[in-house]
Amino acid sequence: MKVLVGVKRVVDYAVKVRVQNKSVDLNNVKMSLNPFCEIAVEEAVRLKEGKHADEVVAMSIGPKQCTETLRTALAMGCDRAIHVTTDLRTDYMDLQPYAIAKIFEKVAEQEGTDLVLLGKQGIDSDCGQTGPMLAGFLGWPQVTFAANLEAKDGGIQVERETDAGTETINIPSLPAVVTCDLRLNEPRYATLPNIMKAKKKKVDTIAADSFGIDLEAHNEVLEVFEPPQRQEGIMVDDIDQLVDKLKNEAGVLA
Repeated sequence: MKVLVGVKRVVDYAVKVRVQNKSVDLNNVKMSLNPFCEIAVEEAVRLKEGKHADEVVAMSIGPKQCTETLRTALAMGCDRAIHVTTDLRTDYMDLQPYAIAKIFEKVAEQEGTDLVLLGKQGIDSDCGQTGPMLAGFLGWPQVTFAANLEAKDGGIQVERETDAGTETINIPSLPAVVTCDLRLNEPRYATLPNIMKAKKKKVDTIAADSFGIDLEAHNEVLEVFEPPQRQEGIMVDDIDQLVDKLKNEAGVLA
């Protein structure tokens, strides 16, 4: 089994973003591996460690700095990496899920991929569309929001999150696309020896324009703005005053 795993470079989850010129300012901002993609990488590596996968290939789309993010995936245990280079922003401002899924489709076909693992969403755009679109383009079965994954008899069995709990889906034969949720695993920390080894692993570079895909955004972002600051709460003396304010000021009680 060959596994292709998506790796996205995003603003670090601990950073408070700044809005400038109707978009998020990315200058001098700490960037890191998207947490959901990190979970996908961990699951791919575990499949290889369990002798279910022969090769794990990490893939990222974006500027030259994405190489650093790919090195993180390589240090976690991926065998090699593919960097699809573009100067377009991948946080929905320029490059959007449709074009990203089309690029993944081309690479998956060229690589002879059996299983594509992606994070359920990027924490920058929160679209959650790339995985389902990719499955549609490829004509492959898909499972989204995976909370558990097991390789079974040439296929996979996936437990997925739903609003009402979880459900188990069996895909008897590959290929397939799976998007990974938080409960799937806890990603490992890359050790120093593995970080050093990752520097020697192969990273293939392909220009996004070379695929002959329309990379133009199909949706236009009109405005990006920060949410209003939360107002300070007030203290009440007793339950009667609380009920009065909820009823007459907040309007949440009839």
